[in-house]
Amino acid sequence: MLDLRDFYSTSDDYRYRFESEAKERFLSLLRERFNSGVRYRERALKWDTVVEQKTVELGRYFAGPVARLDFTEPSAELSRTDSRELRRRILGLSQRDAAKFGIGRSTLRYLRKNAIASKRLRVYKPVIPRVKAGLSLIASRS
Repeated sequence: MLDLRDFYSTSDDYRYRFESEAKERFLSLLRERFNSGVRYRERALKWDTVVEQKTVELGRYFAGPVARLDFTEPSAELSRTDSRELRRRILGLSQRDAAKFGIGRSTLRYLRKNAIASKRLRVYKPVIPRVKAGLSLIASRS
């Protein structure tokens, strides 16, 4: 995640530059997205393999053996699982409310620690329904 502090302006040309650390974080996020899995033709593939196969299909289309070209499959799903709102709600979840939904002290501590950090927020899969239940409680109070 990039924050305002990752940018800096040079003298009077009004251009903004990135800190090198921010560039590395952005590139690692991009690599992570391209290495995520996708269902394509009844198989689970990585995006780089799908791009390669689509390039081959494009070549075959221009060469003539293929009469139809389809770039709609697979469709990209570029949604984030963490947001500022989610982070804010996790930080607002009390220990008592978390215990009502089966979220232990150590899990809540882990979630809070990661919500404060600028890294991607990861939640253990079995805990997700409990966190969502706790967060809906916080949302209904607000």
